[in-house]
Amino acid sequence: MQRVFSGIQPSGIPTLGNYLGAIRNWVPLQDTHDAIYCVVDLHAITVWQDPKALQTQTREMAATLIACGLDPKRCILFLQSHVHAHARLAWIFNCVARLGWLNRMTQFKDKAGKDREAASAGLYVYPNLMAADILAYKATLVPVGDDQKQHLELANDIAEKFNHDYGVPDFFPRIEPLIQGVAARVMSLRDGTKKMSKSDPSDQSRINLSDDHDAIALKIRRAKTDPEPLPEHVSGLEARPEARNLVGILAAVTGTLPENVLREHGGKGFGSFKEVLVEALVAHLAPIQAETRRLLDDPAALEALLRQGAERAAAIAEPIVAEAERVVGFLPR
Repeated sequence: MQRVFSGIQPSGIPTLGNYLGAIRNWVPLQDTHDAIYCVVDLHAITVWQDPKALQTQTREMAATLIACGLDPKRCILFLQSHVHAHARLAWIFNCVARLGWLNRMTQFKDKAGKDREAASAGLYVYPNLMAADILAYKATLVPVGDDQKQHLELANDIAEKFNHDYGVPDFFPRIEPLIQGVAARVMSLRDGTKKMSKSDPSDQSRINLSDDHDAIALKIRRAKTDPEPLPEHVSGLEARPEARNLVGILAAVTGTLPENVLREHGGKGFGSFKEVLVEALVAHLAPIQAETRRLLDDPAALEALLRQGAERAAAIAEPIVAEAERVVGFLPR
């Protein structure tokens, strides 16, 4: 089976956008690929984190991933900081990547903002660590969103230059983006043209996977819409981003298509539609929430699972990175 790798930052409980756009799509890969998933806590500290909050959020993210269907027996799930091969290979890649390549990374410009001089060096070389995350396992497939495709291209440039510079043409494989059909792109509840994000200052803009019935109902009822009734065909959603977003969410959580949602609700107002959406969201998220709480109630058992995952990950990454160090010219330890 081909090896697939993906990681997610420990931002605490994920949003509905994280779940429908990425996490849920990782679950079936456990049965069709050699799947490795990682909570990337090293990436998290490229911007300052409160240490206690980081620990809490890391546990929350790991618990939620398992509750969403990642089975530590069917995949490898671990914390990035627990496998030192990531950092070791990232340093080698810091010395392979060129400044010109990093200067073209648009995500650094977006995250650093106007005051680039105040950004951490870690944020600048973040893509090199991302390349190391993948190539430490010689993974060939990575599920990526549009915002990460540029980083994947850089990872391939780094791998190609390493292979060329050290005369090992086949050492690191080429990485390909893994496209899993049409991923659910969940937008802000306050602005249908913007992606749902945990960094949005308004909590009303997103559904958190931990939100209870009342919170979900309040957010959906307040979600921005337009005065027109729902269209009867998908083509009628083209210039209506908020309507398209809510229809897409209902389709995703009920396992159907937007066309089928509109066949049932087309011509109706948003009032009754939103109530249907609330109940569908609550029913879909309730089992995830219950399992997340169960896992967080026993942090020692959760951390034991993550340590076991790290041991399995290290068993793959350690010999690959040790060989890369030998290729570079380091003496064996």
